[in-house]
Amino acid sequence: MQQTERSQSESYFWPVVWAVGLHVLMFAMLFVSFAFTPELPPARPVVQATLYQLQSQSQATTQTTQKVAGEAQKTSAPQFETERLEQKKAEEQKQAQAEAQKVAAAKKAEEQKQAEEARKAEAAKKAEADKAAEQKRQADIAKKRAEEEAKKKAAEEAKKKAAAEEAKKKAAAAEAAKKKAAEDARRKAAEDQKAAALAELLSDNVQNQQALAETHGDQVAGNLDDLIIKLITENWQRPMSARRGMSVELLIQMLPDGTVTNASVSRSSGDAPFDNSAVAAVRNVGRIPEMQQLDRATFDRMYRQRRVIFKPED
Repeated sequence: MQQTERSQSESYFWPVVWAVGLHVLMFAMLFVSFAFTPELPPARPVVQATLYQLQSQSQATTQTTQKVAGEAQKTSAPQFETERLEQKKAEEQKQAQAEAQKVAAAKKAEEQKQAEEARKAEAAKKAEADKAAEQKRQADIAKKRAEEEAKKKAAEEAKKKAAAEEAKKKAAAAEAAKKKAAEDARRKAAEDQKAAALAELLSDNVQNQQALAETHGDQVAGNLDDLIIKLITENWQRPMSARRGMSVELLIQMLPDGTVTNASVSRSSGDAPFDNSAVAAVRNVGRIPEMQQLDRATFDRMYRQRRVIFKPED
């Protein structure tokens, strides 16, 4: 529509220009003709004719001007309508642009609002996730603390139980030692009573009996020494550290019935495993019944405490 109106305006433009230009040219020619017209002798008829002609020409010029003005008015009317339509269209476009801008601004505001809501939702979701993670961390800490407390409590219970077991073992060992000491005391008392009775029976000829006992005791003692060495050797478990040239001196304590009550190291070999093996071998003998062949005096003199040197090669 706009192109059509513009084409019509262009089609009216050049004829109007040509018409206006033609009239201007005509006015210029008239002005020049008046300026260079020679002065003629006065002649009324001629003047009247000239005036008439001028009037005729003026009327023609006026008509032409009016015609040109009408043409121009006719030409300017569509042009004005075209300009009015173009202005109206420009205003409509401007209004449409304003409406579009409003719509775009509203859309942008809506998008910003949605983005803000999405950001808030994301922040709330992140806060919820952080809260859940913190709760899980606190739960894990509480669980770990409870496990540690349970372990600590179990360790304390085990420690108390072990202490109770140890106390029980110590009590049992003390009771066993007490019973053994009582048994040893009873046996020693019985042996002392028996020795006293024997001494009383032999009191009539003490000197002769003593001399005979010493002679007999020395003979028996030699046999008993060999027997002690044999028994110790049989009960000895050779340690890996035992070497030729080692020697350990042991102190053996016995009762008159031949019971070995104790064995201890009086002079070490310098090798603890070897020393301990010798002590264990003596203690493992337990009792030597042959000791009862000796009289009490000989036993007390020679075997109540007997020193023995123990060597690996022996």
